[in-house]
Amino acid sequence: MTGDRKADRRTRVTVLVALAANLLIAAAKSVGGLIAGSPALLSEAAHSVADSLNEVFLLAALRRSRRPADRRHPFGYGKERFFWSLLAAVGIFVMGGCFSFFQGFEALRNGTEESFGGYVAGMVVLGVALLAEGASLLRALYQVRRQGGRAAGLRDPALRTVVAEDGTAVVGVCLALTGMALHLATGQVVWEASASLAIGALLVYVAYRLGREARDQLIGEAADPRASRRIEAVLRAQPEIDSVEALFTMKTGVDTALVAARVDLVPGLDSERVEEVAVRIKRTIARTVPEADQVFLDVTDRLAQEAGESPAATGERGGA
Repeated sequence: MTGDRKADRRTRVTVLVALAANLLIAAAKSVGGLIAGSPALLSEAAHSVADSLNEVFLLAALRRSRRPADRRHPFGYGKERFFWSLLAAVGIFVMGGCFSFFQGFEALRNGTEESFGGYVAGMVVLGVALLAEGASLLRALYQVRRQGGRAAGLRDPALRTVVAEDGTAVVGVCLALTGMALHLATGQVVWEASASLAIGALLVYVAYRLGREARDQLIGEAADPRASRRIEAVLRAQPEIDSVEALFTMKTGVDTALVAARVDLVPGLDSERVEEVAVRIKRTIARTVPEADQVFLDVTDRLAQEAGESPAATGERGGA
């Protein structure tokens, strides 16, 4: 099993842990919220339901993104992860954020009828939820650390989404507990309503950040700047290359990228020699930057072009 497959397996376990935790917590919060009549607890229930649905999206992303390239998708299916992560962001916004705003405004307008027993039950549920969400978050952070720390581990949109969801869930539970406690202590529903509104604002912000990152990757985000610098260094180090005219990169998956470069060669190379140089350069790039799985080169002899020779005579080439 390759390193990428092992990383996917660990991510799948992390997502399944988060899914199991969220399903149990969503059920407990829903029952507790209905019994207590608590808007903050019902907002947290909607949050957990949204997270559960998002975990299903992420599992689909993990399974579908590793399908091999075919004639219809010659660059593979790596961007599936970005698509499903975008759906997860929409789910957080609609099912979590909007419902939490609704609960908060309804509580401010109509008030609530909560009993002391309902408060106690609700706060016990939230306490258990805090432990479960915290355990899931620790599991996700542990995997981020195993995959190379924040910069490397959070490149995976599935793992990044789980970390964001679990971190938001921990903060959301703390807000709900605070709101319920202040409502119980003061008798003023505004505290619990404010907690629901704060949870809604938090979810909308997280959904916006996740959605923006998924959008950037879907429309064609460049590869990591460090990878681009390594590729350029490889090109400039080749004795046959006179200058690097242009270098373009685009992420095609979590750990794959397309590379296209236009370079000018030193004068005097025949077409056979140019072919050998192009093949060697592409192999060197692939060894130096493993994520560069598709490499295209446009190699030209500037002096020959200025003399009016055809591209074929100057050794212009491109390849994968």
